[in-house]
Amino acid sequence: MYNLIYIMLNYVKKYRKILKLRQEDLAESLNVTRQTVNAIELGKHDPSLKLAFKLAKVFNCRVEELFGVGDN
Repeated sequence: MYNLIYIMLNYVKKYRKILKLRQEDLAESLNVTRQTVNAIELGKHDPSLKLAFKLAKVFNCRVEELFGVGDN
């Protein structure tokens, strides 16, 4: 029997860098703190569904392009 470990994939930092936004800029547009953006990028905080959709709107992409599940 195999024990799969699933990891959360997170591409928020990648999309932020493409748009040349600072964490502060992104945080302001989402009405959250810079610390929240940092925690999301580091995978220490999973955004609410509402915040995930706001992120997707800022980056003009789908939520599935920002977050996913992979196995290790």
